[in-house]
Amino acid sequence: MSWVLLRGLTREARHWGGLPQQLAGLPGAGQVVTLDLPGNGVFHRQLSPASVRGIMALARHQLQAQGVAPPWNLLAMSLGGMVATDWAQQHPQEVNRLVLINTSMRPFSPVTERLRPGNWPALALLAARWHNADPTERTIHRLTCNNTSSREADIAAWVHIRQTAPVSPGNAWRQLLAAAQFSSGPQAPHCPTLVLSSSADRLVNPRCSHRVADAWQAPHHSHPWAGHDLPHDDAGWVCRQLARWLAEA
Repeated sequence: MSWVLLRGLTREARHWGGLPQQLAGLPGAGQVVTLDLPGNGVFHRQLSPASVRGIMALARHQLQAQGVAPPWNLLAMSLGGMVATDWAQQHPQEVNRLVLINTSMRPFSPVTERLRPGNWPALALLAARWHNADPTERTIHRLTCNNTSSREADIAAWVHIRQTAPVSPGNAWRQLLAAAQFSSGPQAPHCPTLVLSSSADRLVNPRCSHRVADAWQAPHHSHPWAGHDLPHDDAGWVCRQLARWLAEA
């Protein structure tokens, strides 16, 4: 059974860091596919749809074009979590398991929890200097990562990613619009679902994950100190939660 990994707003496969390799080492993990959303990564020249449904449809087509047979296990964070949720609700026969990391969505959470207001000025400044790679990536690191032990190496790697596969300002705005407008369907996904969140997430209020888990009666585990980019901050913890969840099943 393949694992398909979906990142968040303006991020791509290389931003997963060491998580795919650690995930591949789990017993029975099978193939691990890091799929870029349209407008990001290898698809950075594509127009990113302004809706989660549109993003999901293109991502699904891209995965099918790679010849990876369903059903799939989807592991996704942030905007990727919304895409994965829509995927599981619209095409339940294709999704075997669903893991959501620090995601948020209507109707469970208001906009002030889905994006903390204290960060709005920093995000506006980020948009204004989008093409200035180093300060932009430093701001993203400050907002999303609480593990700063490898900060300079992270920023250098992220600047390189930005230079080799730049996400256009227009695609960034369309992805933000898609995330803001997305609303989950009325029914919980039919597949087993695991929710992971970060108690110290400074970008998105962790209540968002709590509410999704409560509404769907899904198991939920919260990391005590990691930031929004939980796979960056503690990929080992993510894999341990997955291993425990799979073993219990």
